[in-house]
Amino acid sequence: MSDLVAFIDGGSLGNPGPAGIGVVIDGDTAGPIRIAKWIGYQDNNVAEYVALMEALQWALHLNATRLHVYSDSQVVVKQMLGDYKCHSARLYSLNWTCRKLARALGFSISHIPREENSEANALANSAVRRNLREPEGRVHFGEVETS
Repeated sequence: MSDLVAFIDGGSLGNPGPAGIGVVIDGDTAGPIRIAKWIGYQDNNVAEYVALMEALQWALHLNATRLHVYSDSQVVVKQMLGDYKCHSARLYSLNWTCRKLARALGFSISHIPREENSEANALANSAVRRNLREPEGRVHFGEVETS
């Protein structure tokens, strides 16, 4: 497998609130992979890290040699680069897990403006909205689409 590029986003309605992630992975021979997944009730930063973890796990599953991630979360990007410290125990744990996964790849991450991350943002929002529309008692946990 070759190099992959991922655009990630996580968000919640409220902070914390119903949350979802959106991930777009380019570079796979089968075409782009789009992921929209409900992740329960979380805060925005947790959702952003879960989106990163999803991209890392997919890259490993696809036997990628390198993964470059674009995120509009300055907190996640700066913490992954070591520019910001993780003061929250929950974020520290997620950061540690993502760093461990990233060590198996040639990993890099960059911050982009929100308007350049619209597809991942739309996927994250659709995951939250779709779950909120499900009849009570039914939970929709994720959808992966390959082109």
